[in-house]
This record gives sequence, C-alpha cells and structure tokens, in this order.
Amino acid sequence: MNYTLVLLLGYAALLILLGLWTGRKVGDTASFFVAGRRLSPLLLCGTILAANIGAGSTVGAAGLGYRDGLAAWWWVGSAAIGTGILGAWIGPRIWRIAREHDLYTVGDYLELRYGPSVRVVVASLMWLATLAILAGQLIAAAWILDAVAGIPKPMGCLIAGGVMTLYFTAGGLTTSAWVNLVQLVVLLVGLLVTLPIALSTVGGWNGIVRGAVDAGPDYFGFTSGGASGWKYLFLLAPAFIVSPGLIQKVYGGRDEQTVRRGVIVSALLLAAFAIVPPLFGMIARGLDPGLANPELALPLVFTDGVPVAIGAFALAAIFSAEISSADAILFMLSTSLAEDIYKRFVRPDAGDRDVLRVARLAAVAGGAAGIGLAILLPSVIGSLSIFYTLLSVSLFVPVVAGLLTRKPGTPAALAGMAGGVAGVVVVRFGWLPAGGWVTPYTIGLAAALLCFLAGTWAGRTFAPSENRFSE
Repeated sequence: MNYTLVLLLGYAALLILLGLWTGRKVGDTASFFVAGRRLSPLLLCGTILAANIGAGSTVGAAGLGYRDGLAAWWWVGSAAIGTGILGAWIGPRIWRIAREHDLYTVGDYLELRYGPSVRVVVASLMWLATLAILAGQLIAAAWILDAVAGIPKPMGCLIAGGVMTLYFTAGGLTTSAWVNLVQLVVLLVGLLVTLPIALSTVGGWNGIVRGAVDAGPDYFGFTSGGASGWKYLFLLAPAFIVSPGLIQKVYGGRDEQTVRRGVIVSALLLAAFAIVPPLFGMIARGLDPGLANPELALPLVFTDGVPVAIGAFALAAIFSAEISSADAILFMLSTSLAEDIYKRFVRPDAGDRDVLRVARLAAVAGGAAGIGLAILLPSVIGSLSIFYTLLSVSLFVPVVAGLLTRKPGTPAALAGMAGGVAGVVVVRFGWLPAGGWVTPYTIGLAAALLCFLAGTWAGRTFAPSENRFSE
C-alpha cells in the first residue's frame, strides 16, 4: 500500500469537509464574494499568503533554482514586493472605495472609474488569461501525485481540480479563508521541517556546490543567474499589485488597518519564504545533476532526499500550496462571471440568490476548463508566464491611474489595455526582437502607458468621458 498517497487523499478529503462545513451558512453574495467584509488581519494575511504560494512559488521556483541557482529568489521575491505595495498603498485606498460603493469585484471598480465597456473587456480578457494560471496550479499538483504514486498527469489534474472545486463552491471567500489558513500551516511546517533534513542528506552546502559543478559561473549569484534574476520584477511585481484575486480578497478585510497589516505581513513572510524553493531546487541538483525536467526537482527531494514519513508530510504541504492558489484563481473566475457579466449585462434584475447560483455554476465550469487546459499545457512556469504578462499589461496602468487621477476616462482605459496586449504580441511573435530590456512584459507595460496617455488626450479632445468615479 502506498501510504503517502493515502495520506494525500485523506488530507484532500479533510479539506473538502472543512470547506463544506464552513460554507454551510453561506447563502448570499456578500459572504461568497467578500466574506461579508469581516476578515481579521490573521485570516486576510493567511488567505493572501496562501494565494501567493502556489505552483510557481513551489514547484516552479524549485525548478528555476535547480536550473539557475540563487537568482531564482526573484520569482517569488518579486511577487512579495508587489504584494507589499498592494498592502501599503493600493489595498487600503481601493478597500475604502469598495466599502463606500459596495463593490465586489475589480470589474465593479473599473466600471465605476471608467464605464461599463471597460468592465466587460476586462472580464472577458481575465476569463481567458486566468485559466492559464489555474492550469499551472493543477499541473504542479499533478506532478506531486505522479511522484507519489505514478498517477498519470490527466488523472492528477482531475483529482486536484476536483478537490479545489468542491470546497470552494461551498462558500467562496468565506470558505477559502478558513481552508487556506489550514493549508498555510501545513505548508510552512512541512517545508521548514524538511529543508534542514534534505540539506543534510545532500552533504550540506558542499554537496550543493558539487552538484553545481557543471552549472554556469553565475549559479550562486543573487541578482542574476541563468535566465533568472531581478528582471522578474517587471513581470511579477505589477501583476501582484493589481491582481483581481488579491484585490477582491482585500475587499473582504474588516477595515483599512486590517488590510494594511494583513497584506504587508503576508508580503514580508512571502519575501522570507522566497529563498526556500530555490534551495530545494539546488539540493535536488546535488542529488541528481541530470534531471530531465527541472520542475520535478521538488518531488525528487521529497521522495529521495528525506525519510518516507517526512517526505509524505512535505508532499502534502506542496499539494496544499497548489490547491490554495488554485482556489484563488477560481475565486476570480466565478465572481467575475457572475457579477461582471451575468449581473451587469445578462440579467441586471437578477436577485441575490440567482447571482450566487451563477457564481457557483461558474466555479464548476471554471474548474472543468482549468483541468482541461492543465492536461494540454506542458509546464508550470510556461502557463503562469502567460497569465502574469497579460495581467500586468492590461490592468496595471488603468487600476493605478484610476486611484491617482480622475481625469482619464473610458478611451484611455481601453487604449491602455489594447496597447499593452499589442506590445506583448509584437515581441512574442518576433516582430520586435527580444533581448536585454526588450521583453514581452516591459514593452507591453510601456505600450500600455503610452496608449493610456494618448487615449486620455483623445478622450478629452473628441468625446465625453464615461467616468463616474467619485470617492
């Protein structure tokens, strides 16, 4: 009998039961979408941190550490920097607006600020792009199940997606906040217990150095190594400042001080955590320098580098990470479809129960679509990069500008989003050769800003603004 698999499946069942229990009294959209705006600093910190520690922060970052060394810190570290800015600046301001105008989603905010056309464009774009990050979480969970019991990737994606969909659908943000807290404790304890044991197994730091003998000369550099380094700031920090999933969790805080404390503490913890996955990847290189797929580095350490019981607990911890991030993505998908599309454009007169029912159906549909995409996409980092790039270039400029000034209107927001996506396409398809500072996300952000400014000028010159924003 495979006791590790039994432990993982039993743990998954407990998460589902906890979700069903905490969600049993969730009967309105306020509880499902924003937890009644009653989250404490502890719950907000836990659910933000759990959302941020997922496939890219564990399996993906360990794979980067295996390949590139210490500079892989910047993959998670950049997310921590973006989250810190969200907590110190964007979060409290947008929470105040959300409370005053009873906003549930980022689409609500964008319509308030720029008009309904911006809302529908963003909702449609996010539904397509966000599926990529959901798929990334499920791929990572499938790697865990494959390492544990040789379960094929499609079946692993189905199991992970099923667990996440079942407990989230029960109660939305209310359920996720409590389940995420349990997942976070399991994750942090599992990794902190496992790291020193795995390091001892490989022979300490000397063992890591021996494993990196064939790596590049910058393998132990912090700012840059291989394809990793501080340049991840441009890709990841903006995405975590304006992530719809994180902002909607911020809406659930009980006051501005809760938002500031909860999100900033989660950012500090994330920055400290950021070095752990790369170290595991470097340990895996010491165990097996010829690993064909770097994203199997973390499962390798947990199956071959530590005692069976410790490895089983650590694998449960990583499984927690992937599922907790996956439910944050499902949160974005379901609430956006129900509030931004169904309630706003399909049935404006829909009652609260109807909107809640659509949100739950959207969660099931999103979970199924994410499972299908996860089966098709080959890697974690590849799928996450799609999402983070599109998120950064389409939302960063309109969301931040909307908090800084009331002058730009609908044309500016639409032009900024279109310009950002166009900039990504130009580089992705080789029409502008990539290299140095020329990357899809830097060109996309620059194009978004320029087009936003041009749209501001055009909107003020030729057309009346749809801006209805007041704070």
